[in-house]
Amino acid sequence: MKNKILIAICALIITGGFNASMAQVKGNVTISGAFALYPLVVKWAEEFKKNNPGVKIDISAGGAGKGMTDVLTGAADIGMISRDIYPEEIKKGAFYVAVTKDAVVPTISEKNPILNELLKKGVKRDAFVNLWVTGRAKNWGQVTGIKSTAPIHVYTRSDASGAAETWAKYVGKKQEDLLGVGVFGDPGLATAVKKDAIGIGYNNIVYIYDSKTHRQTNGVRILPIDLNNNGKIDADENFYETINDIINAISTGKYPSPPARDLYFVTKGKSKNAATKAFINYCLTNGQKFVMEAGFINLSKERLATEINKLK
Repeated sequence: MKNKILIAICALIITGGFNASMAQVKGNVTISGAFALYPLVVKWAEEFKKNNPGVKIDISAGGAGKGMTDVLTGAADIGMISRDIYPEEIKKGAFYVAVTKDAVVPTISEKNPILNELLKKGVKRDAFVNLWVTGRAKNWGQVTGIKSTAPIHVYTRSDASGAAETWAKYVGKKQEDLLGVGVFGDPGLATAVKKDAIGIGYNNIVYIYDSKTHRQTNGVRILPIDLNNNGKIDADENFYETINDIINAISTGKYPSPPARDLYFVTKGKSKNAATKAFINYCLTNGQKFVMEAGFINLSKERLATEINKLK
């Protein structure tokens, strides 16, 4: 019997099945940061605690900037970051691993007076530049070429946000350069656009699709990007109907990067907190089976192996 047990343990080690996510741990983990990652991290925490009831995980969304500040000052064990990690942050001790992918999308109200035309024609990148950077576009006609004098209200994020930084990178700038009425948080920006028939904003995809139907919901619609600049949305650019459609477009590179991007966990140096290490390891291993269910994109097996190796 002892020999059988030893053989079973050896088999687990050899196949990689014996890892930190399988061993129960105890302790506290505080997580702060990006709205983009928040729904997935809540799911991960719920599942992780089923096998680790002795771990208390506190999660708060306040934007990627707050997450980075909190982790570097010791106010949080893990920062949820939805943008690139800056060299100056690395110098201050930021240690990061990619945990999933998603994308930022331009959003409008489903009450937009020219909604049907917008969904057929889409909007070119240059038009987004004229909205958020130069301010030259003042009405929907100038943005689309459609005969419309309806004014356009531009919204952006007021908090230090990975979504805003990613969208700014797409239009060639930084978040502080973006024009528009500032609104706090991803849910807040979606609500502002929903209530304003002539408004435009941007959101992480998880805040646009219904978790049950997987279709766009809550009065907000994605404004298609005219990627080839031919004045219409062709069949190979029309990948917004369901969350699975856009996830496939992001995974295959059809949706541009940026605004598609990696999402990260950041700690101050390699964490020595057993509960923190176990949770991060879980998210990169067993927790990956919940990624697509939560509306995100799995990293490739090769990329996951690289990220897991960083933790050693």
